Amino acid sequence: MPDFTLTKAAPHAEDLTIEEERLTAAEVRAEVLVATGLFAAIGALFILDSDAAAVSVPLFALCAGLIGLSHMARFDLPFAWTAPVQLALLPTLFLLPGWLVPVAMMTGIVLARMPDVVRGRTAPTRLLLSPGNAWFTVGPAAVLVVAGNPDPQDVGFLLVGAMLVAQIGTDFLISSIFHLRTQNIPFHEQLLESLWVYGIDVALAPVGLMAAIAADASPGYFLLLSPMFAVLAVFAGERRTRLTQLTELNGAYRGTALVLAEVVDADDAYTGMHTRDVVGLSVAVADHLNLDVHRRRNVEFGALLHDVGKVAIPKEILNKPGSLNDAEWEIMRTHTVAGQRMLDRVGGFMSDVGAIVRGSHERWDGGGYPDGLAGEAIPLEARIITACDAYNAMTTTRPYRQAMDPASAAEELRRCSGSQFDPVVVEALLAVADPPAAAPLDLAA
Repeated sequence: MPDFTLTKAAPHAEDLTIEEERLTAAEVRAEVLVATGLFAAIGALFILDSDAAAVSVPLFALCAGLIGLSHMARFDLPFAWTAPVQLALLPTLFLLPGWLVPVAMMTGIVLARMPDVVRGRTAPTRLLLSPGNAWFTVGPAAVLVVAGNPDPQDVGFLLVGAMLVAQIGTDFLISSIFHLRTQNIPFHEQLLESLWVYGIDVALAPVGLMAAIAADASPGYFLLLSPMFAVLAVFAGERRTRLTQLTELNGAYRGTALVLAEVVDADDAYTGMHTRDVVGLSVAVADHLNLDVHRRRNVEFGALLHDVGKVAIPKEILNKPGSLNDAEWEIMRTHTVAGQRMLDRVGGFMSDVGAIVRGSHERWDGGGYPDGLAGEAIPLEARIITACDAYNAMTTTRPYRQAMDPASAAEELRRCSGSQFDPVVVEALLAVADPPAAAPLDLAA
């Protein structure tokens, strides 16, 4: 029986449990490098800051405590997470000497993580990430030190903009170094995943500046942010619960898809092996065409289930050793509609997959079935599966004919490009099929 595999719906799904894990050796090495740089930056700020000696322990405790509260209001985003730290950071930048701001941030992060560490939800080694997570404060702190530590009410838009640019630039640089050394994530992917976080930081900056002006008049006003952090923490917890439930639901969808695929395999061993190969090839084409994560997921599910309607086809037709007659072909052509009907009953995004399954035997020129769709009226995901299905069928031995060699199959695809197949998809398929596309990744949830 084929070992069917599916990718996760989004990177976020696996990140829901990342906090429980111990640091890997690569993460420890990267964090040592990042922490060493942070402490060097703190030393440089101490030397440059004329107010470096002005340290108030109660004020430090106030800032670190509120930073910790802000971190407890953690909101999960599509590819990352964020917290309203900006509301606590800006007052801290003006209340403490520049070199002490990263120290307060590290302390606040540890305070926020400790409850989960005590409850066993987070590995204690995760606390070692605090220096790296505090690096983003160095940029705005340095800008203020260079500007002569002005009062918040004297800060203009230009200086606030410089602080935000320094904050985002510092954070992206350090996080890029960390992720390149630990996960080899390309810069452009990291930037796309960070836009949500940076956008929220920029949006919260005006409120943070108002809080800084109030705290500069009387540090006690800083405490007025604590009820807001508590409310946001409640909302963040509810959001996390919903996302966890969504992840479990996606797992149920995957389980349903795998069961359906195995049912098809039980009825027809060739179909099962063919489906596995089409999944790998279709995903490779989707990646080559840079489809987003949702459309890539639909391609994978659609390829996995494109033959699921064959469970409704009589076995004597399905396993007939010779060619089918016209009446038998009419019955065989109903499998796409039957497949859509089955997936519509599952509901959710499986209904989208059902439309892809229904369109997986349409032709670019409109001569396919069941609806006679043509060109871009056919879902792109279905066009990908159609071409990959045909290529795999041509290069696989069937009961009634021998497999074609890949070069002949490629020539046949080119001959039918613009008539049976989408020309763009054909070129993408040939780009990944020579050499043959890799087998599907084992990323099942």
